[in-house]
Amino acid sequence: MSDIRGEKWVRLEKAVIARLETHGTRFEVVVDPDKAWEFKQGKDVDIREILKGYMVFEDLKHGKKASEEKLIEAFGTDDIFEVAKIIIKKGQLQLTAEQRRKMIEEKKKRIIDLISKYCINPQTGLPHPPARIEKALEEAKAAIDPFKDPETQLKDIVKALQPIIPIRMEMVTLKIRVPAVFTGKVYGLILSAGNLLEEKWLSDGSLEAQVELPAGVKVDFLEKLNKITKGQTRVEVVKSPGG
Repeated sequence: MSDIRGEKWVRLEKAVIARLETHGTRFEVVVDPDKAWEFKQGKDVDIREILKGYMVFEDLKHGKKASEEKLIEAFGTDDIFEVAKIIIKKGQLQLTAEQRRKMIEEKKKRIIDLISKYCINPQTGLPHPPARIEKALEEAKAAIDPFKDPETQLKDIVKALQPIIPIRMEMVTLKIRVPAVFTGKVYGLILSAGNLLEEKWLSDGSLEAQVELPAGVKVDFLEKLNKITKGQTRVEVVKSPGG
C-alpha cells in the first residue's frame, strides 16, 4: 500500500486504525495493532512506538487530516500524542485476525470455568466436566464476544447450551434501591447482568428493583454496583440458590 506523507510517514502495512467519534466528527489514527492493544489494556507503552504516523485524520481513506480547531474542540488540545492516547483508550481499535482469535480463546476458557463452577446438570445435581462444556460450546456454535466480560455473556451462553446438554444455572434474586442520581448507569448494568423482575420508581426519583442473576456473578455485579453508586445502594438477598 502507498504511504501518506506528513510529519512522519504513515506506514499502512502491518497497521490498523483506532477510531473515535465525538463532537460530531470521526477521528482516526494509524497504529501498531499489538502495541495499541497493550496500551488499551493499561500497559505502559510509549505512544510514539504505537503510532504509525504523527497525524490525526477525519477520513484516513481519503487522506483528510483533522484540523487543529476540531482537535481542540473535541479533546481540549491539538497535541497529536495526547489526542492519540484518548482515541486509543476510549475509541474502537481494529483487531488483527490473530488478536481476535486469541481474545476469543481467552474468553472461552473463562466462560467454561464459570459454567463448570456455577452450573449443574439438573439430572444428577452435579457440575458438567469442562471437556463436556467445551464440546457443547462447539456443537451449539455459541457466539463469544471478545470485547464483553465473560460474566456478562454467561446467561446467553448457557441458554445456547441447553438444547445440547441438560444444564441449569443457579440463580440469586436481589432487591436493590438505587439513588436517583445513579439510576441511568445502574439500569444498564442490571439489564446486561441479569433479569429485571420488578421495578418501582419512587417519588424522589430513586429506583427500587428486584434483579435475578447467576449466583456466580453476584460478587462481580455488587462490586460494579458499588463502584457506580459509590456504595450508596441498599442490597437485600431475596432468594439464594436452593432457597
